[in-house]
Order: sequence, then structure tokens, then C-alpha cells
Amino acid sequence: MLTGIIAFIIFAGTLYLVFSEKLNRTIASVAGAVAMVAVGMILGFYTEEQAVAAVDVETIGLLMGMMVLVALLEPTGFFQYLAVQAARFSKGKPLRLLILLGSVTTILSMFLDNVTTVILIAPVTILICEILGINPGPFLISEALLSNTGGIATLIGDPPNVLIASASGLVFNDFLTHSLPVVLVVWFAALFLLRYLFRHELAETPSDPDAIQSLNPAEALEDWKTARKILMVLGATILLFFWEKLLGISPAFIALSAATVTLVWIRPDIRKTLERIEWSVLVFFTALFVMVGGLEAAGVLHAITSSILSISDINPLGLAVGLLWLVAALSAVVDNVPITIAFIPIIQGLGTSGMNIAPLWWALAFGAGLGGNGTIIGSTANIVIASLSERTRSPITPALWNKRGLPVMLATLIVTTILFIIAYPFYQR
Repeated sequence: MLTGIIAFIIFAGTLYLVFSEKLNRTIASVAGAVAMVAVGMILGFYTEEQAVAAVDVETIGLLMGMMVLVALLEPTGFFQYLAVQAARFSKGKPLRLLILLGSVTTILSMFLDNVTTVILIAPVTILICEILGINPGPFLISEALLSNTGGIATLIGDPPNVLIASASGLVFNDFLTHSLPVVLVVWFAALFLLRYLFRHELAETPSDPDAIQSLNPAEALEDWKTARKILMVLGATILLFFWEKLLGISPAFIALSAATVTLVWIRPDIRKTLERIEWSVLVFFTALFVMVGGLEAAGVLHAITSSILSISDINPLGLAVGLLWLVAALSAVVDNVPITIAFIPIIQGLGTSGMNIAPLWWALAFGAGLGGNGTIIGSTANIVIASLSERTRSPITPALWNKRGLPVMLATLIVTTILFIIAYPFYQR
């Protein structure tokens, strides 16, 4: 009992330091992991060997492989090229621009990390809005919300999906059949609501709508030859994701192999490439795995699982829907990655008791993905967008985000819940 309380205090204290921004996220997570192992060794409930075994190498490998591909594609200007093309197709009409930029962001977020996507698309969005003389706020907020939503559609679109797939054995095609259809409906619902919430801003007439036609997409694409090579490898990578079960290979192996092939083919400046990889994210994930491993070793997660199972009249559908909303609520105030990592062993524990946990994996994925839209700190992509908006004349504030992001979160959760209940027998398989 005492060991469990101490382990929980270390984990909760680390999350507080991370998300109160009292300490750098990577430093806080590493300090928490070291503290968990040290206390575990002193009290005899956790060892260095257990800590190493707790790290999900599959997840880290998949993330790193995809990060390398993005790091190689980013300097070619391909992402900026897509944004400029979308702007030209909009012909300076705000609503059409929101739909096009939102669509580009969503599609990219289905295959790339949503944080990377908004980092690349948002600056171009600000430039386009400045040329048109309109407020970039609605477009930036919409890009963050739609990127978080789109990321749920595929295995590689959002870090929680990567974690869930690794723990549950779900493959790329499972997300296309179970998650993508829901995301399509939810995406349209989110877009419709955003159109209503920003109706006044989108009704503004641009000061110079024809100026957008002066932008040249070719100038944004700095290295088409390299971009074409990387896109060919990325396309082959996605095809291999479709066949991973048939070929008997893991997503991590596919991603790392693709990164290796691209590095050999392009032969970039390796130092610059390594600088663009989000090493802090990989370290953060690794530290979280170690801390959650300590919670499991201390019996905290077992106690939570036992408490759930002690409810004699528990309804499986009610449990799944409750999990979806609980995870969403937590993900609105705490980053969805630690929430997902913490809930995975709990779901696995329910599975060992004989419960059909297949629907719970999808409830976790939907809750973690959509919950991040609720507040300005609910998702790293939200924080990035808010930070970039400080360059404009209308910075995005927490109050503004609550007025726009929270309604979108609640509406999309309601739509998802209804679809989940209707298709519940399908999610049991």
C-alpha cells in the first residue's frame, strides 16, 4: 500500500511539473523516471531491469522512423507548397480558405505527427491572412482542432494511436475500418460547427482578395527532386503498413527501414537531419514508460483494475462510453500521451480477467484524440498554434480557445459516442 502511494505521488508530481510548466517537460519526465527507479530499488518493488523492460521499443521505433522522414521532407518546402496551392484555390474567400487549409492539415495529420504539421502549415497561414488583410485566428484554431481530429484516423496519425496499436496488436488496417469512418463524420461535424462559431470573422471581406493569386507555389517548393524521392518512399511505407499483418512485420520495422532507405538514397547532411528530429519527444515517451512501469510494479494499476472489476453489475458498453468521456476530460487538462500510457495497462488488466477489451481500445483512442481539443493546453499542437499566434495582431488566448475549442470537443464527442453505441457490436471484434 505504501509503495503504491509513493509511486503515485512521484507520477502525479512529475505530471504537475510538466504541465504547470514549472520545469521543462523532458527534464521533468527524466527526473520523475529516475526518482521512480531509485525509490523502487530502495523499497524493493522496481528494478533497473524492469524499467528497461517497461519501455515500448515498438512505439519509440515507429515514432523515430516517421520523424526521420518528416525531417528529410521538411526542408524541401513540400508542406508550404501545399498550403500556397490551397490559398490560390480559395481565390481569397475566407470560408473556402478555411475549408482548404483545414483539409490539407487534416490529411497531413493522418500520416504525420500533428505537431509537425501545424508547425509547418501555421506560418504560411499567417502570411496568407496578412496578404488578405483578415484575422488568422479562426484559421489557426481550426487547423489545430482538425489536425487533432484527423490524427485519430490512422495508426500513425497520433501518438496515442501508436501506443494503443503497440499494446493491443491492432494493425494499420484496423484503424482504417474502425476509426477512419467515425473520423470522417466527426470531421464534417467539426467543420460545420467551426463555420458557425467563426461566422462573423469569415463574413469579413478581404482587403485585397486578388493578391493571393500573386503567390507562386513553385517558389515554396525549394527542392522538388528530393521531395519526389521522399514521397515515393513514404508512399511505399504506407502500402507496407497495409500489408504488415500479411508480411508478419511490425510498423516500427517498416518506418525504420523506410528512414534508412531514404537516408541512403538522398544522403543529406546528417547533422542537420538529426537536429530536426524531436529527440525531446522520444525521451519524454521513454521516461513515461519507465514511470508507468513503476506504477504497475507498485500495484497501483492493479488496484484500479480490481476496483473496476469489483462493480458487480458493470455494463461493458457503459464502461466503454465512460472510459471515452473520462479520457477525453483528462486529455483536455493533461496531454493525452501520459493519459494513454497510464490507461493501457489498466485495460490489459481487465483483459486478463476475461473481459472483452476490444471496444475499450477504441474508446481510449477516440477519447484521447478528441479530448485534446477542449483547452489550449489539451494538445501540444494547440500550444504551438497559440504560441505562433503571438506574432499576429490577434493572439489566441485561453478564453478564446474555451469559446471555440470546447464546443467543438463536446460536439465531436457526442457524435462519436452516438456512432460508437450504434456500431458497438462491430467494435467488439
